[in-house]
Amino acid sequence: MDATRTGGRGEAERLLAERTADLQRVKAEYDNYRKQVRRDRMAVREIAVANVLTALVPVLDAVDRACAYEPLTPGLKDIVDTLWAQLGALGVQGFGEEGEPFDPACHEAAVHHASQAAEGLVCAEILRSGYRVGDRLLRPAFVAVTGPV
Repeated sequence: MDATRTGGRGEAERLLAERTADLQRVKAEYDNYRKQVRRDRMAVREIAVANVLTALVPVLDAVDRACAYEPLTPGLKDIVDTLWAQLGALGVQGFGEEGEPFDPACHEAAVHHASQAAEGLVCAEILRSGYRVGDRLLRPAFVAVTGPV
């Protein structure tokens, strides 16, 4: 009779171990599913934000033109400051500086000026600023380039 009880006990322990392993596997799968859903939601959010910000790039161009050609009144300055504060909070960064090395990944060359003194391609003039959010390029900077012949 002891052998039967020992055999049943061993069977119960084996079943318990199997069910525990099954439960741990299901829990791990569920945790992975939750993480994947979280990553997917973040990706969709980033794409949506980038799409909205890309649509706002012409507004930024209009503001830049207004600031370049109009006197900077207190009202216009307030609009510009508020716009950039909000865009900065979303991670928008403007780029394109005269003198920086030309990078075809983020600059679009409109004009090339040859210079024998130049060692490499350099952004000589920024015709239109570029914008990015994090690593995502919203628009390349439109530049005039100076470089070797």
